[in-house]
Amino acid sequence: MRLLRQLARRKLRTALTILGITIGIWALVVFSSMANKINALVEGGSQYFAGKVLVFDASSLGVAIGTAPMKLEIADQIRQLDGVAASAPQVQLVYDPEGGGVFGSAETLLGSLAGADKGLETFPINAVQGRLITLEDEGSAVVVLGSDLARKEKASVGTKLKIRGVEFEVVGILEPTLTAPDSTAFMPLEASQRLFHASLPAPIQEAIAADQLIDQVVVYPDKGVSESDLAARIETSVDNVSTLTGAQFDEQVGSATAIFNAIIIGVAIISLVVGGLSVINTMAMSVAERTREIGIKRAIGGSRGRIIRELVVEAGVIGFIGGLVGLGLGALVVVLGNEIGRDSGTVLFDLTPGTAIFAVAFSTILGILAGVIPAWSAARLDPVEALRYE
Repeated sequence: MRLLRQLARRKLRTALTILGITIGIWALVVFSSMANKINALVEGGSQYFAGKVLVFDASSLGVAIGTAPMKLEIADQIRQLDGVAASAPQVQLVYDPEGGGVFGSAETLLGSLAGADKGLETFPINAVQGRLITLEDEGSAVVVLGSDLARKEKASVGTKLKIRGVEFEVVGILEPTLTAPDSTAFMPLEASQRLFHASLPAPIQEAIAADQLIDQVVVYPDKGVSESDLAARIETSVDNVSTLTGAQFDEQVGSATAIFNAIIIGVAIISLVVGGLSVINTMAMSVAERTREIGIKRAIGGSRGRIIRELVVEAGVIGFIGGLVGLGLGALVVVLGNEIGRDSGTVLFDLTPGTAIFAVAFSTILGILAGVIPAWSAARLDPVEALRYE
């Protein structure tokens, strides 16, 4: 209580110092929560691509992977190569050609042949309602929705939903994964082939039947076979295709996430400079105002260590309060931002307990460090000179 009374003696100055720390921590919490969401998406992509090779038409390079049509027979060619355990043909399209997504979370539809992976797929996808797509669904207009997409469409099991002008019945809702499947609609391969065929220019539609169309193949290597070696073998053996391995995915997206994480570090440095200078200024003024008080404490036997502890703890409390207020404001922005975007399936932030603890700890340590210099100066005051100070 005595410590709080000391801070209350300089209400405006203390409030402004806390405000300086609060702004920095508020920005740190918001940007870190955004980075958490991006990193979760990237981590999900890394988990998905790990241990497999994605094959797509070479003309997709420089545009968007998997956007150019391929013939289904390519999946059969790849399946015959040495080192291939399974070859799963797929169609992946933008869910709504009129819409879009952010931070790699664009809503998509994915058509695949159930069981084509021969049980080698390790990325966990589970239904929280209904069921997943089965081989028996081929020829049917059914769909399984990711959690965010289901929320956006206000859909549940049994809901009739129009996707690209075709009516589908929702047979399952996935449990949240905090990554790409949350904004994906999964359907039988045949249904996705028809949608893909309808989206192509008329000359291409006339040249190839819908049931022969795909836009990517997921290849699972045999045990002990290197993904990079298999990718090179595929590109050599199959005409006009390119490949993407897990290592290449990590390399491509790693640079982008590194840039954003650098922004977070920049925010932290700014908060350190602004908040630290505010605390140093406040504590220096406090020492000047309390010079006689400090002199009295020294004259009656107060040690330098005790003076330093009192002032450093005071500075730490300022940092702690600023961190709590900044965390509260940041959490408010995160909650409101997610709620505003939730109906459209756009969840931008992920405020984790680790981020919250780090923010408060960071501001407290910042206050303590910034209070060391004024505290050390106060402890070195000569008691006699301090008592004469006006």
